[in-house]
Parts: sequence; C-alpha cells; structure tokens
Amino acid sequence: MNKVSERVRRSTASTLLAGGALAVVVFVAGCTAPVEPTATPTPSASASSETPAAPLTYQPDAGAEGNLDYFNQVNTQTLGANAEADGRAFIDGLVTAGFDKAAMEVTNDTTTIGNKADSIQFSVKMGDNCLIGQNGPSVGGYHSTVATALGTGKCLVGNTRAIDW
Repeated sequence: MNKVSERVRRSTASTLLAGGALAVVVFVAGCTAPVEPTATPTPSASASSETPAAPLTYQPDAGAEGNLDYFNQVNTQTLGANAEADGRAFIDGLVTAGFDKAAMEVTNDTTTIGNKADSIQFSVKMGDNCLIGQNGPSVGGYHSTVATALGTGKCLVGNTRAIDW
C-alpha cells in the first residue's frame, strides 16, 4: 500500500470515528427533554395578602430530617457572623438555637502538628439519626447531611474533641 492510500485510509477511519462519536452525542442529547426557561413570578395583589412562611425553629420531636433546614439556617448564620468559624462557634450556635449539647460531637480545629484543619465536622444525634455539618476550604465551604448513627452510637468517625465548655 502506498503512502497516499494509507493516508486516505487513516483519514477515512478518523472521519468515521468522529462521525460516530457525533451521532452518539446527538442521540444522547435527543434523549433528554428540553428545559423550558421559567419565568420569575411577578408580585401580585394576591401575593401580598398571603401569610409569610413561619420562621424555622427547633422541633425536638421532628427528628434529624425535620430539623435539617433549621440546622442549616443556624450554621449559615454562624458563618455569616464569622466566615472563619471554628468548631466551638458552630457548637455554641447550635446550643443557642436549642439543640442538645450532650448529643453533639465536633472534630478538632487543628491537625496533630498544630496547623489549621482543612475542614471540621460537627454533629447532633437525634434518635437513630445524625445531623452532620462540615465546613472548610478543602470541601468547598459548608455542607450538611442526615445520616444513620454509627454502630458505636456516635455520628462522626475518627477522633473528636471533648465539648467541655
């Protein structure tokens, strides 16, 4: 086979591969429903007469799932007051908001060699579940979740520090 026909064969194979890849992309794109832009509702007379949503509060009988939004609100307020909030600030904010301090855990603010921790975790155990918050630059800021308590009865894996204040 001469060099010209080898180049033509390679070019044809590349074109077929690229065309096949494009067909797959078009096919997959065609499988999704188009997303319609949503309009932002404009205020109306009836909107002003609606009762505003009740403020979030601690609901001791609602469990972890029922208190997740409030947990997030409290922690977001803690960060609003101090973007560099440490574990104690989160715990103190949660206690002030009504969560049970005895049910909380928090990781250390510093590493074993004294550097600032890249992220900290804190939790509140509620029944068999846990509200878990995490904050720090290595995790992209604040995040939270509800998780089942560990077999140990705790919420956090690894070393935690005493909440002795």
